[in-house]
Amino acid sequence: MDDIPGPLRFQLVLLRRMADHNPALVEDALRELGVGKDVMREANRAWQGRLRAGRRQLPAGVKDYGALLGAPEAREDRPFGDVRAEAYRWPVPLWPDLRFEAVVLPGGTAVNAWLVRAADAKGPGPRTLEDLTPWSATVDEVAHAFPPATPREGDTDNRFRLAFEAPDRDGEPHGVTAEFAWGLLQRLETR
Repeated sequence: MDDIPGPLRFQLVLLRRMADHNPALVEDALRELGVGKDVMREANRAWQGRLRAGRRQLPAGVKDYGALLGAPEAREDRPFGDVRAEAYRWPVPLWPDLRFEAVVLPGGTAVNAWLVRAADAKGPGPRTLEDLTPWSATVDEVAHAFPPATPREGDTDNRFRLAFEAPDRDGEPHGVTAEFAWGLLQRLETR
């Protein structure tokens, strides 16, 4: 595993969580990256081991992400309740229009870590259910496209759900729950 560059290993960690929802897309991505499922599983096992080393119970922090991704491409101050947090962003070669963002509290613990659209990239601008295909949009993009969207807890770490109403291509409204892994749309459930 040490011979695989950190950014590639981290992309494999992201893909491992996404494989639960979209195995065919993940297989295509693995081919593009030139690695197999076994390497993806090993990268995820090593990441989980890093997070559990020394029996720590804290979520990943900026040092964990930086250990694999290197120096961040950007850093900005961001309000988070009564404190000032820092948002760090790294490029993710598999998704060139996205960045991995970690919002970190003083002390280094990440309170949120997921994929966001790069500042200079044009988002998808979804308008209908048919526009919401796997891997097409981030949490923020879907929330802004279909207000008011209500956050829902995901079923495991690094998963998030958003409930909203969206029209189909014929204009018929539907109640929808979107599921995201690492902030990237994975699938829709109509209610």
